[in-house]
Amino acid sequence: MRKIGRVLHISPSKKAVIKVEKTPRIGETVLDEKQRQIGTVSDIFGPIVSPYVEVEVKVKDPQEIINNILYVSSSPKHETRSRRK
Repeated sequence: MRKIGRVLHISPSKKAVIKVEKTPRIGETVLDEKQRQIGTVSDIFGPIVSPYVEVEVKVKDPQEIINNILYVSSSPKHETRSRRK
């Protein structure tokens, strides 16, 4: 698991806004510290130096995750293949 950051607030559209330390990719699965699935990354916005991430929350009460630190599941790196000419 890779730490992405702390939940700042929940938007009116029921999406969590996170100030990120390491920028995840759109579509990555977001987990809490107990490895429960919270949602998926739906948008990245803000300045490049300190971006924010919007997470589409899939839990019953999104207000419970405010101020929690969230993580993304570490995925295996893709193998690079060399092509012959």
